[in-house]
Amino acid sequence: MSDVTRAKRGRPVHHWRRDVVELAALFTAVAVADGVANLVGHGPDGPALLAVSAAVLVATAGFHTWWARRHGHAPPTGDTDARPRSEEPQAGPSELPSQVTEESALWRMRTTVKDAPGSLAALCAALAGHRVDILSLQTHPLGEDTVDEFLLRSPGALAAAEITRAVALAGGSGTWIERADAHDLVDAPTRVLGLATRTALDAAELPLALRQLLGRCTIRSLPAASGRSGRGPEGVPVEGVLEDTVMRLRAPEGGVITVERPYLPFTPTEFARARALVELDARLGPRVPRGQDVLTLPEGNAITVRRADIGDLAAAKAMHERCSSRTLGMRYHGPVGDADRYLRHLLSPRFGRTLAVQTPSGRVVGLGHLLWDGDETEVALLIEDQWQRRGIGAELLGRLVAMAVEAGCESVYAVTQASNTGMVAAMRGLDLPLDYQIEEGTLVITARLDGAANRARAGSGRYDERVARD
Repeated sequence: MSDVTRAKRGRPVHHWRRDVVELAALFTAVAVADGVANLVGHGPDGPALLAVSAAVLVATAGFHTWWARRHGHAPPTGDTDARPRSEEPQAGPSELPSQVTEESALWRMRTTVKDAPGSLAALCAALAGHRVDILSLQTHPLGEDTVDEFLLRSPGALAAAEITRAVALAGGSGTWIERADAHDLVDAPTRVLGLATRTALDAAELPLALRQLLGRCTIRSLPAASGRSGRGPEGVPVEGVLEDTVMRLRAPEGGVITVERPYLPFTPTEFARARALVELDARLGPRVPRGQDVLTLPEGNAITVRRADIGDLAAAKAMHERCSSRTLGMRYHGPVGDADRYLRHLLSPRFGRTLAVQTPSGRVVGLGHLLWDGDETEVALLIEDQWQRRGIGAELLGRLVAMAVEAGCESVYAVTQASNTGMVAAMRGLDLPLDYQIEEGTLVITARLDGAANRARAGSGRYDERVARD
């Protein structure tokens, strides 16, 4: 295997000629020192000269050790969470080596440097030395230090470890790096304005907007303390709380929004952006898009599918009262003691999106929920007894999964019972890869959505006899 091949695969390359030269130089130095000792050892200043010679040899050895470590192949301590080269796709048989080396890769990188003149220039020079192009740069001042956030384009053969090593030698610390994609090419102000627009149009977009703003993170919305129980999450001040990898913000309805990102601390700039987005949501108040679809079922009955929110609480409670205990038990996996509390949570746009199915008379006969569960997404259905087995559940589920794909979710899961054949059939009808887990009679079905945008929409528009959009 050639040295070039080893370098491309990220392995250290050892040159035996250099080792021989260093060894010869060491023996030569010892011989010279011995000759000098024989010449001056019998003179009046012999002991002093020998002491000085010994000190020089020790200093030379120390300098050689420091130089070897500085230019060695060990990764720097700041190289955190960098993907190893071995995890990247290998070139296929039809690909030429020249094509692989000429390809470029996009990286998102963050590192901390001293807030001093020339520190950023040193980083840029180190990156330029490896033919790394800086596409965008954001700085986050932290007092004596500054966090620099880069979007980089590097040669395809350059591994993440080599980039972080160059940054560490240039003075960067706490370096974090991961692969980026074309969506990261949008500049920060444009991206933030786009997220603000999405949030302004739909209150359910706030958790998704925060996730796109802050990267991979877990977002949980906790309701305010109940008036009857007096229990609820601890309150936070109006300005919010930032604690390293956790930020807590006051939700518009009085609860708490908690954002966690254990792999990378939040900066004050990110905290200010997130707080501004939540304040915008609070000022705009409750809002849900009012579009609706009118569909015709196979037997000829017309239904309307639309977004629902807390304003549909009375109609949803009335539907619960018409449902049998078996149907409610299938949905909630046990007796429902407080439907009002359940429905207030499910219908709130803070926790996800809800679709309602209603008849021409305005009666709600079905509800479908897409719930943000931390960094996961749950789907749930409830169909009134006399409207079951008509394809309504499959229609709702297809639309919910299409929403999840549009929101960038990687998977959705449904919690049901093995005896709930309707829900199992609806999940299978999505034509998506499914995973099954059964624990004590509870069945969890997970559908993977990666690369399945078209198939996820297959459940929608199933009844095409008549479709009208307001």
